[in-house]
Amino acid sequence: MDPVIESIRQELAAHADPEIRKKSQRFFKEDVRCYGMKTATATAIAKKYWKDVKSRDKQEIFRLCEELYRSGLMEEAFVVSTWVPKLADRFEPDDIAVFSRWIDTYITNWAACDGFCNHAVGDLVMRYPDLIGELQGWTQSENRWMRRAAAVSLIVPAKRGMFLAEVFAIADLLLTDTDDMVQKGYGWLLKEASRKHQDEVFAYVMQKKREMPRTALRYAVELMPKDLRAEAMKKDW
Repeated sequence: MDPVIESIRQELAAHADPEIRKKSQRFFKEDVRCYGMKTATATAIAKKYWKDVKSRDKQEIFRLCEELYRSGLMEEAFVVSTWVPKLADRFEPDDIAVFSRWIDTYITNWAACDGFCNHAVGDLVMRYPDLIGELQGWTQSENRWMRRAAAVSLIVPAKRGMFLAEVFAIADLLLTDTDDMVQKGYGWLLKEASRKHQDEVFAYVMQKKREMPRTALRYAVELMPKDLRAEAMKKDW
């Protein structure tokens, strides 16, 4: 084991709180393995050890990240989510294959999915917009976290008003998905897109509301004025 991984694990274990570990489970439907600590604590530890690894080759850092992922412990996944965006100026298009494999292999809950995709994958796609085609491919995966990743990887650019057509394309591909984690993911994406494009998102929702699951619909209009929310949520069938 690389010494930095050993040090990280020792420090995470030292901060483990059995009470937080027990309470953490209530936020997840699936069983979650964790040390038990506030996310801010895990993130602070990740930032501390970034100083020890940032000068290493990118591929070596990726190997460290995979070793962390293999533990299956949520806080170690948070270290990955903290480190990888710090490599953004070293990203290359081929990194999407690495990220895709990690999501498909190691991501097992919404927190790890969103933590990694919002920034690491989102940063990569903002640098290389052609990679959005890869995200569209993820919508067809049998893995619920890959399908959710397809949506939540565009959260940050959508919030900035970017990629509206691509947001709608991914929402179309996920529109009738029966998994609530996926519904919440693309509903959240539409919600963030509505910050800069309220009229367009409202028009999209009204066009699709007969097919769109209520969970996704509710998320999509959450930031809109009360009258628009009521109009969108009104059953007319």
